[in-house]
Amino acid sequence: MNATTTTTTTATTASTREHAVTTAVPARPAVRPGAASPAALVALEVRKSLSTRSGKALAGVSVLLAPAAGVIASAASEEPLGSVTGPIGTMAMLTALVLMSLGVLSTAGEWTHRTVQTTFLLSPRRGRVLAAKAVAVALLGAAFAALSTALTAGVIALMEDGVSWDGAGRAVATAIASGAAFAVTGAGVGAALTNTPAALTGLYLVILGVLPVVRTFKPEVGSRLDPAEAVLALAQGDAIGRSVLILAGWTVVALVAGAVVTRRRAVA
Repeated sequence: MNATTTTTTTATTASTREHAVTTAVPARPAVRPGAASPAALVALEVRKSLSTRSGKALAGVSVLLAPAAGVIASAASEEPLGSVTGPIGTMAMLTALVLMSLGVLSTAGEWTHRTVQTTFLLSPRRGRVLAAKAVAVALLGAAFAALSTALTAGVIALMEDGVSWDGAGRAVATAIASGAAFAVTGAGVGAALTNTPAALTGLYLVILGVLPVVRTFKPEVGSRLDPAEAVLALAQGDAIGRSVLILAGWTVVALVAGAVVTRRRAVA
């Protein structure tokens, strides 16, 4: 009888302790695997591009450089301006060249400063990351180019009398599109070279150094390769099809090269 009672008491005590442990430790909530939405990734990349001092400086320069140059050019020139398409195209090219640096910093800057490790830990799918960066810099490039062009048009309206505004809509659209295209091109080249100085030096050396020389000695070749000349021609309505293909070609080739390197390069 005593043995039975003791056994029952022991079993009851063990059951009570098991119940206490079970109720004392709450069940862990199930973790639902998932990834950030494309919109969230793009918003994150936009914030990252504007979170550094260099990014903010480039944003400011891209907006203000062209209208400032327009003021200087208008004040220094004594000849009347015939059409706005040429000046808007020239200032669009200047703005696009600045925005190309913003694109480079968005990709190559992460490899240079080794923040790419954190980026790929948060979002391991590298293709999604590069796509988000491309969309982010395209939006930033288009927005900053639009602001810069609006200010440039305001400068022309205030400082030039009797100027023709025929074709202004096409020139403005070219400025916005070229800002986005050059920014994405910079992002692709930055991702391909994974080094900020090398990407910036290579791009500006080719566009501002090599291609003008090619245009001088082989104009038929240079006119098919130069994105800066394509911006000027497109803004003025010349060689529209070829100019669009040149800008699209630079953008696509840069992005493909960047995607290949991004997928294969090891993160140290």
